[in-house]
Amino acid sequence: MALADAQHKTINAPDYIKLSENFLYAAKTSDSTASFIDTLKNADQNFLAEQLNTDHKKLAFWLNLYNGFTQVILKKDPDQYKTRGSFFSSKQIHVAGQVLSLDLIEHGILRHSKVKWAEGYLGKLFPSAFEKKFRVEKLDYRIHFALNCGAKSCPPIAFYEPEQLDQQLNVAVKTYLKGEVTFDKVQNIVEVPALMGWFRHDFGGKNGMLEILIKNKIIPEGTKPTIHFKNYDWSLYLNNYKSENNG
Repeated sequence: MALADAQHKTINAPDYIKLSENFLYAAKTSDSTASFIDTLKNADQNFLAEQLNTDHKKLAFWLNLYNGFTQVILKKDPDQYKTRGSFFSSKQIHVAGQVLSLDLIEHGILRHSKVKWAEGYLGKLFPSAFEKKFRVEKLDYRIHFALNCGAKSCPPIAFYEPEQLDQQLNVAVKTYLKGEVTFDKVQNIVEVPALMGWFRHDFGGKNGMLEILIKNKIIPEGTKPTIHFKNYDWSLYLNNYKSENNG
């Protein structure tokens, strides 16, 4: 009987990845997100883990949730953004019986249990069981061009799907770099987004950053400019969604 009940629940479990997209869409259109939030809160951890059985699925789901909850929370209470450190670390996102923070989603799940302020060089010593269950197997630097924390300098939000994820992330990287990077050929200096400095190890250090810039045709092959990091505009800037005109 227990096996039959489990099979019945699995069959009737929602498509959590599609739910994450619908939740993000409701956040964009300011429709009610209550039913999505309730379903996420009451999700069965094992069923959710069964659906998120590849890194592409994990990335799509958690990127959509991170961006969606950031919009929902800050639209409801923008004053939280005045103390950003507390906002990012506060546990107010209910998923499968756990209460998560934006920091946990970003650094624990999407960055495979990395310490927040260590430029990507240090891993957490004691990640939680939930974190270990749902984190990606391999950190993908492209997430940094997909996460939107509400700041004006953040990349625009897209609706991520596992089947299209590589293409979507590649577009996100190229679009953001094209808009943010400046290259002075005479001085041989390239200014890159601040986030590449914050998480430099995620990008493979400065050599990795240059490879990314060359790959995306931001700087010419054969060049090795000095890297400077731009200032980050932390002004609150909601509803920054990807349009047809920005990639």
